[in-house]
Amino acid sequence: MKVSALIRQTAKKNNVDYKATVYFRIRDGKKDIKAASELMICPNHWNAEKQGYKDRVSMVSESDKMEFNHKVHELTQRIEKEYKADADSEWLGEIIERFHHPERYKAAADDPVEETAPMTFFELFDEFLRLHHLSDVRKKNFYVVKRALMRYELFVKKKKRGMRDFVLDIEKVTKDTLADMWDFMENEYLYAERYPDIYADIPEKRTPQPRGKNTLIDCFSRIRTFFIWCYNQGLTTNRPFDKFPIEECLYGTPIYISLQERNQLFEADLSARPKLAIQRDIFVFQSVVGCRVGDLYKLTKDNIVNGALEYIQQKTRNHNPRTIRVPLNSTAKKILERYADYEGEHLLPFVSEQKYNQAIKEAFKLAGLDRLVTMLNPLTRQPEQHHLYEVATTHTARKTFIGNIYKQVKDPDLVSSLSGHKEGSRAFRRYREIDEEMKKDLVHLLD
Repeated sequence: MKVSALIRQTAKKNNVDYKATVYFRIRDGKKDIKAASELMICPNHWNAEKQGYKDRVSMVSESDKMEFNHKVHELTQRIEKEYKADADSEWLGEIIERFHHPERYKAAADDPVEETAPMTFFELFDEFLRLHHLSDVRKKNFYVVKRALMRYELFVKKKKRGMRDFVLDIEKVTKDTLADMWDFMENEYLYAERYPDIYADIPEKRTPQPRGKNTLIDCFSRIRTFFIWCYNQGLTTNRPFDKFPIEECLYGTPIYISLQERNQLFEADLSARPKLAIQRDIFVFQSVVGCRVGDLYKLTKDNIVNGALEYIQQKTRNHNPRTIRVPLNSTAKKILERYADYEGEHLLPFVSEQKYNQAIKEAFKLAGLDRLVTMLNPLTRQPEQHHLYEVATTHTARKTFIGNIYKQVKDPDLVSSLSGHKEGSRAFRRYREIDEEMKKDLVHLLD
């Protein structure tokens, strides 16, 4: 038996307004039945192989794409789970309607005969994501964890002896279950090669890579957040993390460039690489306003107000919205003047984040920013040395902004008013390292 999602309509190449109905189909031997769902998608955005959105659809938000894809997947799983040999199109239509309108099928409060089935682990997870205020970026990260847990369930069910009926149950997860999850997620990159069928069922855009301890700690912190939410909502009495403590992430000293290096980058002659020069300018602009790359890419000319950049950061928009206002210095103004004739919808001519990261590394190298820096390897947690241009990323710009200001004022509250960090943020502990110049000055006091 196989369940699949499909659309029947097509649209002209540039038509992105027309929406087609998503149908669900069951094939079981000679049986071939279909029923329409309430899910709608533009045919030009549909990937028949993935049964969801194509990877590169810019006019639809990441959260909307993820929500749609997960609904397709959840409904497919629901049909597979409840399938019976005598199923027909009417039965399939009722399953789909129950999925979209569960409230219509809940038993009346005074009806003692029928009880509403408790939500499954992943239905609870979806409810958590629906009701818990999260930014698009954080919601995307939670979906990554959810898909990993779904693959874990499949892995146990298909590959462990005597566990064919295994399902994750919010009430039955123990510290041993969490330890087994940790082992699976730590070694998932190996299982992806060994058991490709699991990743065909629940794919990722990229092949799973080795996860470092910090990444695993982040993943399990999100799983713990989900369990705490369920407990606080009275949806479970289970608290497995009480016996499964999570360490704090371990980070090295932030790597950022000095003001002299920033100027060296800005003044580097990149006339032979005009497209690279544009991305270099964007990096320098980011390094003097300090916003995260997600916020940077959403900026428009409307964000420039009375000589300052004003924006509400995505990370805290839903639960602690506050306007960040960063006065523009001469470098920022010079860059904005350089692109004053740019007519795009954004503030500056951005490329994809992946291409931006690559451009930063190339620009650093061409500008001669090649000093050796020491950083922690995220997998081994051992110190390693690399050239600056090898490790520069979009976040280096934000670190450059914070690091150079913090070096001057040493006031976390003042810096956070410009960077958007919450009050008392632990991130500033990493900027308290005494830099080399200050060390030299201290030693000279002994002369």
